[in-house]
Amino acid sequence: MQAETPATVVATTTPSDVDTLFASLELSKSKWLLTVNSPGGEKFSKHQLGGGDSGSLLGLLARLRTKAEQRCGRPVRVMAIQEAGLDGFWLHRLLVDNGVESTVVDPASIAVDRRHRRVKTDSVDGETLLRTLMAFARGERRVCSMVRAPSPEEEDRRRLTRERGTLLKERIQHTNRIKGLLNGQGVRDYDPLARDRIARLEAVRTGDGRALPQMLKAEIRRELERIEMATAQLAIVERARDAQLRTQAEGGENPAAMLLEIKGIGAEFASLLWLEALFRNFANRRQVAAYAGLAPSPWQSGAIDRDQGISKAGDRRLRRTMIELAWFWLRHQPSSALSRWFQERVGAGRGRIRRIAIVALARKLLVALWRYVTQGIVPKGAVLKAA
Repeated sequence: MQAETPATVVATTTPSDVDTLFASLELSKSKWLLTVNSPGGEKFSKHQLGGGDSGSLLGLLARLRTKAEQRCGRPVRVMAIQEAGLDGFWLHRLLVDNGVESTVVDPASIAVDRRHRRVKTDSVDGETLLRTLMAFARGERRVCSMVRAPSPEEEDRRRLTRERGTLLKERIQHTNRIKGLLNGQGVRDYDPLARDRIARLEAVRTGDGRALPQMLKAEIRRELERIEMATAQLAIVERARDAQLRTQAEGGENPAAMLLEIKGIGAEFASLLWLEALFRNFANRRQVAAYAGLAPSPWQSGAIDRDQGISKAGDRRLRRTMIELAWFWLRHQPSSALSRWFQERVGAGRGRIRRIAIVALARKLLVALWRYVTQGIVPKGAVLKAA
């Protein structure tokens, strides 16, 4: 899971009358490892719990906090850290609801020792996480990238676009499998997505003029049934997505509705851009580009100065969508300033230079759309559907 936006600000200084108990969580299906540093202590204590045993975790943190307060003679706050991963954000929310200052970190942003082969165990990772949290609490913001945990409502309403992507990928896989099976028989003109695909299957002949073998035909029929199921579910998801867009527009929240006003942007692009990025608050264009992983990554050292390409450290769904939208933009908005910028730099060029330029266009387009939905500034030269 990639980092999202900067985490909610955590106090960098502890009041003089409050101490802090730091805790890190290494999570797996079978066990949880809690690493703790109590106020005034130098050693880290480790406690192993059963995977998913949140009740025991809360009880253990409460006992450790009570002991620390009795030893220090003053209040103790609890700060916890965990890596973003398959466990999602439910544990983070549970800890926050029970008075723990919980943070979620992008694991790829944590620095590791490169002097020798990296030693990786749950114990070592737990200590690394704990030191990272302690440095972050001291005000060292660049020590890692914290993930902004979405609210349950924000997390739930973007499921439609993600489910649609999964269903579309599944349908493509079955389509390609059918084409591959038929290609082995010399059949190259069968379309698994055509409306008459079932009837046409009966008339298919192999490259040497024979009818399809019965077992192969039965296998292809089962693949077609899966395609029909995925297609039906895609229609359901798309109707729900359209209803969500209408509800959002009627409720006064109109980023997606504004995007739909631009020629070349349809319901899927508008909903994905809104749900994945544009409902968030960004301070500047650099944060917008970094969130999508479209920010450049220069390499400078002495006389060496080269570009490593984009960082790819952000939301991959958003990044993939923006590159696809950039191609659509060139087709539907050829007179816009962004399209002219692209043509001036690429011209008739092909291959690598064109691929590099389209990524740059995707970054510029994302920033332009962010300014459009937040400030009402229409991308220069863009044509609206109502025009």
